[in-house]
Amino acid sequence: MIEVEQLTKRYGTFTAVDHITFKAKKGEVVGLLGPNGAGKTTTMRMLTGFMPPTEGTASIAGYDVYDDSMEARRNVGYMPERIPVYPDMTVKAYVMFWARLRGARRPASRVDEVLQRVQLHDRRSTLIRHLSKGMRQRLGLAQALVHDPPVVILDEPTIGIDPKQVIEVRETVRRLGEQHTVLFSTHILSEAEQVCDRVLIIDKGHIIAQGKPGELRDKLQSGMTLHVQIGGANDASIRKLLESISGIAHLEKQRAGWLIKTQRGADPRAELSSRIAKVGYTLLEMRQEGASLESIFLELVGKDEDGA
Repeated sequence: MIEVEQLTKRYGTFTAVDHITFKAKKGEVVGLLGPNGAGKTTTMRMLTGFMPPTEGTASIAGYDVYDDSMEARRNVGYMPERIPVYPDMTVKAYVMFWARLRGARRPASRVDEVLQRVQLHDRRSTLIRHLSKGMRQRLGLAQALVHDPPVVILDEPTIGIDPKQVIEVRETVRRLGEQHTVLFSTHILSEAEQVCDRVLIIDKGHIIAQGKPGELRDKLQSGMTLHVQIGGANDASIRKLLESISGIAHLEKQRAGWLIKTQRGADPRAELSSRIAKVGYTLLEMRQEGASLESIFLELVGKDEDGA
């Protein structure tokens, strides 16, 4: 449904997007994850025909976004980060405007159907100026869906709305994946884990990792993370003991316990429990913590910033 090959966008000497390549299949929710300024919005604008690429190709539902721009646009629904609205129109009139502009079949019934889907049907006669930010986000989603496109592209759809509305928008995005291919940008790491089937991590215009969230954790985590709580000794003695155990890459005090990160392939748990018992301390707790997408993301971006 979405195919991108060596897509690049330059502004003078500045390269915003640098030769990225990826695909999104039918019925897949793909997250474009990265910090602000990473190139997410620029990528989406090229895919939706708002700006031409400098190099490379991209297609939507088999139509090249540059050579077959009009056909590509007919097959995509786009919700930008800032929703363009006419504040003196009613909700229904605004979505009807987009339905007719997009050439939707049976526009009246389609508008009612979409407003039901985004939970705005009871607000159909409300002026847009009276909608909350969260409701305007739903309205933006309605205009993106009104022509029933096979591909839906959403740029930061949960930004600036309250937690309850964030949950509702995320659930809507998950349901969209049942019928549409969805490309969903965010800088919120937990959001990508909760919503997306697959994640593309982008930084400084480059895709630096991609895959399912679980696969990324397994592939990219540098070692295991242990939480340990030890009794019978002061912090200085415990730190000295832990630092003497092989395979430990990083050690951090956390309230009553210790966070231990191991070297890749190292498993110090047996030696740890043995040494604690040998010196007469008490092992109160030891558990392995799974790496989050957030920790992997920060590690990848940190490495990139350091030039590693």
